[in-house]
Amino acid sequence: MRAQIVAGNWKMNNDLSETESLIASLKGQTKTSNAEVMVAPTATNLYSAYNSLKGSGIEVIAQNMHFAANGAYTGEVSASMLKSVGVQTVILGHSERREYFNETDEMLAKKVDAALENQMRVIFCFGEELADRKSGNHENVVESQIKNALFHLEADAFKSIVLAYEPVWAIGTGETASPEQAQDMHAFIRKTLADNYGADVANSVSILYGGSVKPNNAVEIFSKPDVDGGLIGGASLNAEDFFAIVNAF
Repeated sequence: MRAQIVAGNWKMNNDLSETESLIASLKGQTKTSNAEVMVAPTATNLYSAYNSLKGSGIEVIAQNMHFAANGAYTGEVSASMLKSVGVQTVILGHSERREYFNETDEMLAKKVDAALENQMRVIFCFGEELADRKSGNHENVVESQIKNALFHLEADAFKSIVLAYEPVWAIGTGETASPEQAQDMHAFIRKTLADNYGADVANSVSILYGGSVKPNNAVEIFSKPDVDGGLIGGASLNAEDFFAIVNAF
């Protein structure tokens, strides 16, 4: 059975004291679902968060990493550095990294390789913009992003890959993706996996939805057969809202 996962991406929010306060609130919540729970603080707070959440059942993950093991890459963080502070999972390919930091499919393929070489789990993000959706080109864009960054991998590597579909047009734009639109794309993604790697791989990979999941729509979204959880942005900064989403399964 595929893992159900709810991962909170805190983005560039929360200093150390705010991180500690949010973690304390998270530890006070009750989980009633079987979903895996993950949170991604900013890089400066990963070690503190890892120590604070050790044994809580909440995994601390990273928002990004570089593809190189070390070297003259000022401001960057490597896979081994993340692992040295207890982090075992990393988000790669987030739409904001693609848009603001010009991350390409080719660069992301190298990052995925580096993470897997370091025995890390990858939450790999992808998704179309509004123009792609309106032109009917959304499936082609998503297929291209997945294939360019991931389809050089052997089938066995997908045991360490979680996919996260982000309709960029439904994040902070006023546009809303329906649960049916989410399911349609998730089904297409799973079919794309099956066509290239077979049904066993396709049916074992968790696919998360990252399009403004909130407590009032999580139950309906998570009820769709190919939606295995969510990559949560703003709602993950409130402990009660986040756990309402976790418990939506």
